[in-house]
Amino acid sequence: MFEFTNKIKECDELKVELDSFRPFSPAIVNQLKGYYKISLTYTSNAIEGNSLTESETKVVVEDGLTIGGKPLKDHLEALGHASAYDFIYNLANAKKEISEEEILRMHHLFYEKIDEDNAGKYRKVPVFVSGTDYIFPAPDTVSALMKAFVNAIAGQRKKLHPIEFAAWMHNQFINIHPFVDGNGRVAR
Repeated sequence: MFEFTNKIKECDELKVELDSFRPFSPAIVNQLKGYYKISLTYTSNAIEGNSLTESETKVVVEDGLTIGGKPLKDHLEALGHASAYDFIYNLANAKKEISEEEILRMHHLFYEKIDEDNAGKYRKVPVFVSGTDYIFPAPDTVSALMKAFVNAIAGQRKKLHPIEFAAWMHNQFINIHPFVDGNGRVAR
């Protein structure tokens, strides 16, 4: 715990330093948004086995081009992730508390071109992660668990440090595993 506390303190110090450069110009904000959109799209998809490189992800997302020899699904994942990134970016800028509707919308944006039947819908079947013994909640409990999760967000945000809050949200969401696929991407 001591090491984690030190890392939080270090992050707080870096944030103070970063904040000393604010406000950023609109050009810098756009540049950072573009960088993070591509970087997060690439890394989140790579974790899940997507074969696009970061530069290929940039070409697919920004130029709308396809990459020869790469699966169509990989292209659709990149486009879906980028679309969901834009959605969550706008939600964050609106300083609006996240709701179930926004979580479902984000998942829909990820998967609408990959799995239309399950995109933006809570799972109706049991799920498991290969190589683990963890048992996720039964499908008929997902909706109630998600309501409780969303209702707890505001209180946890007030109580926890932003880094601890992000970890709490990720952990809660992943443990519920509300979707057939895409839980990690939505959580990230």
